[in-house]
Amino acid sequence: MKRLFYFAFMAFLYVGCSEYVDTSARYVFTDKTIMQYLEGKEYYSEYVRLLGRVPVSPISKTTLNQLLSARGHYTVFAPTNEAIQAYLDTLCLNGFIKEASWEGFENEHDLDSIEKVIVYNSIIDGGDQMAYDIADFPDHEHEFGLTNMNDRKLRVFYGATDPDSIIINGNVPVSRTNRGIISTNGFVHQVEAVIAPSNDRLGEFLQLWSRQPESGYSVMSRLIIACGLVDTLNAFRDDVWEMLYLTGGVKDLPPHTSFDTSSPGTIPEHRYYGYTLFVEPDRLWEELLGKAAADISVKDVCDYLRESGLYNHMEGTLYDDDYTNEMNVLNQFVTYHLLNQRIGREKLVIHYNELGFNYTNSKFPTIPVMDYYQTMGIPRLLKTYESRESNGIFLNRFPVLRNGRGQFSPAHQDVNDYHESGLFPSLIGSSTRPDENEGVRVLTYTEAETDGSSIANGIVYPIDHLLVCSENVCNQMSNQRIRIDAGCLMPELMNNGIRGNRAYYATGASNSRAIPTNYPYIESIELLEGTRFYYLQGYLCGGFYNLQGDEYNIIGCYDFTMKLPPVTRAGQYEIRFGVATGSRVRSMAQVYFGSDRDMMPAAGIPMDLRLGGLEKRAGNLTMDSNVGWEEDNGDVEHDDNVTKRMRTKGFMKAPNSWTTQLGGNMTVRTQHVMTRRIMVSAYLYPFRNYYIRFKSVLDDENKEFFMDYFEYVAKEVYDNPEEPEDIW
Repeated sequence: MKRLFYFAFMAFLYVGCSEYVDTSARYVFTDKTIMQYLEGKEYYSEYVRLLGRVPVSPISKTTLNQLLSARGHYTVFAPTNEAIQAYLDTLCLNGFIKEASWEGFENEHDLDSIEKVIVYNSIIDGGDQMAYDIADFPDHEHEFGLTNMNDRKLRVFYGATDPDSIIINGNVPVSRTNRGIISTNGFVHQVEAVIAPSNDRLGEFLQLWSRQPESGYSVMSRLIIACGLVDTLNAFRDDVWEMLYLTGGVKDLPPHTSFDTSSPGTIPEHRYYGYTLFVEPDRLWEELLGKAAADISVKDVCDYLRESGLYNHMEGTLYDDDYTNEMNVLNQFVTYHLLNQRIGREKLVIHYNELGFNYTNSKFPTIPVMDYYQTMGIPRLLKTYESRESNGIFLNRFPVLRNGRGQFSPAHQDVNDYHESGLFPSLIGSSTRPDENEGVRVLTYTEAETDGSSIANGIVYPIDHLLVCSENVCNQMSNQRIRIDAGCLMPELMNNGIRGNRAYYATGASNSRAIPTNYPYIESIELLEGTRFYYLQGYLCGGFYNLQGDEYNIIGCYDFTMKLPPVTRAGQYEIRFGVATGSRVRSMAQVYFGSDRDMMPAAGIPMDLRLGGLEKRAGNLTMDSNVGWEEDNGDVEHDDNVTKRMRTKGFMKAPNSWTTQLGGNMTVRTQHVMTRRIMVSAYLYPFRNYYIRFKSVLDDENKEFFMDYFEYVAKEVYDNPEEPEDIW
């Protein structure tokens, strides 16, 4: 007996593979609106009837047929009459209705609910942004950038040997001939089943899977339940924010002052919670413990973790049966698999403007791209990683990169392209396996033969090895420069489709998103009155010079405090800050840092964000800078001397990892307006939360604080006489 959703997906896949399709006649062009097109097809008559009954929202009297008759950019996955009848048959079979017809509903509430399920899940409203033709569909097992009208993201699957076979959410096939219908206000794609993702939350799925070895996730589900995390993982939406938004208790911010636009900084409509779970499939546990999944107990796993010694490096680790304690060995193991943000596969590693890559036309990674996320439980970091050589997404992968240093320095191989070398560093401390530094691969559902269903508040990824924050992982993490996009520190931006949403930001910087100060929308940031917080992306306008193409502008007489990620090994660290000084409205900020949010001492003198490598821009004035910036000339000794000179001023050049123009070869390191600031140098302790505060020292409501990324760098990296820090 195999997994239910996987079976449905594979059945559609293989049926599709056996059929020859003449794709040359697949596309239909029409000068009609979507609604006019649907009304002209008898096999959509039931769907058309429902569109005329269902309102656009609970507070609107406009129906969906009126919406689809108007101008816009809509993507419609239109179910046929047969598909809708099959859905009613399923509802009847499961006892939800007494007969497989619209007369089978016992009350109006249930009828209204099912009608909304059918139509809301079938429409993506692109507003004035975009609609999805087949060519715009995401890659295999990736999600659409925009949510449907039920605020759910749909996932796309393609046939293993026949990419023309397209399945939505693992069990809804798109018609092979009646797709890509181009109308005056969007696209229609016929589907052969109703799109009806489950409303169950991650915690509810885990309870179900714990009793079903055929799910492929039963062992980990039992472990998570034992740790008392079900209620946490069932969180779905902040209803307080929902009510404030609907009643005007929170409002859009004024237009961003740096751009000539009348568009306000729009606040998010919702505040959803979300979770990502990386999970060892049952078959991996069966290999490790030599038992059938159904027979593996929580105690079996605890005994294995104790006997393996993988947590002996963690001071204070407990081996009792209080699994809800964060220091318990099982709790430490389980929570390291969980992130408190729902991250689609296409965003586990965000590719955008890294050297050699152009998101508009590149399909394959180039140089390594990585992100770092704080896991649940005690504070720890988890690294996501993908490169040309990795052949997939990995967790905690630590390759030796050809960075022009060490064995790849001019004195040896003189290779400095930042690609993987095929080598991995030696283990340092206890590890799960001899090749642990090669990382843990994130599998596809097809590879793992596990459930690919859509969970309302989470996403699950099978992995190919045991995921442990081992002593070796902690040491390897600290032996490299950790560069963290600021968005990784704000789960709410990912959970609510704000960070990395290329579809929403298609018209460039004018579409800024904003966070008000009168409600803690971002839990990790405290915004005091007078702080205007904007998030911007520049995807269509050629991209900003920034890491991953986005930035944060905090405007006014601001004062805000952020929680920073932890380190994984005790030692002396620099905390750096990426700055772009191209704008003439940057400000100055006093930095405060410490482990006590309420008692943080000042860290040095105020940081002047107007000061670049060669000049200082203040209003209409441009003055010379004296931080020692010079262009690289290819002579390692010269370039290293420039670095040393700048470091004495608390400055560094920008990295060589990403470019100033998509697909170009001029990196941000060549730009004197792009620098890194060494904000903090301090002895930090592992698995501890730290905080940083930025307070404006200029009394000007229009000045802005720029934020892009942070760097954590251990002394062993930035002050290594044998292998100096690389330029990347």
